[in-house]
Amino acid sequence: MSTNAPLPPTGWHTIGPFFPRTFFKEGDNDLTRLSPDAPPTARGERIILHGRVLEEGGGPCVNAVLEAWQADAGGRFRHPLDPRHADADPCFLGWGRAWTDEAGRYEFQTVMPGGYADAAGMRAPHVNLSVLGSGIMRRLVTTVFFPEFALVNGQDPILLALPEDGLRRRLVAAEEGAADSIRRFRFDLVLHGSPEEETPFFVD
Repeated sequence: MSTNAPLPPTGWHTIGPFFPRTFFKEGDNDLTRLSPDAPPTARGERIILHGRVLEEGGGPCVNAVLEAWQADAGGRFRHPLDPRHADADPCFLGWGRAWTDEAGRYEFQTVMPGGYADAAGMRAPHVNLSVLGSGIMRRLVTTVFFPEFALVNGQDPILLALPEDGLRRRLVAAEEGAADSIRRFRFDLVLHGSPEEETPFFVD
């Protein structure tokens, strides 16, 4: 028998490892400061982005890990690949990690991001989200937009890549008023479901 014979295919494994809640620290979900003991940025409007991560059928996805990253209020990233990084907000981290509780809830503290131009075109203000969890075969990535930027949302290349039959609307967070003068935006993620329910995800 040839030693070069192909191996039989095997099933997918879920991504991991998975960590206990004690792995996460208070402030990990706060993008507005460089460290938990640092002062929050004074630039831009502080907002809360929150919601639930749901499995097919509407049940909660418990102990999922979400990562968020975004531009600062001026549309700049503190990264050398951004040609304007020297002018980026020095007090804004722009990255955070949250996890879901027993009801599938998550929350991020951040600022309203600014728009910017990249190789794909003019980008509307947005927050990038990735989701990892038990039963997920690979990291899921999506983008959250905001309802007040309807004009530039309609020109964003990510939203334009989706058909208009409701998929674009599913990437726009819903404003839910304010608490302590901080506006709250809700964005639920449906990991798997019918075409009318499932959140659009993108290849990482």
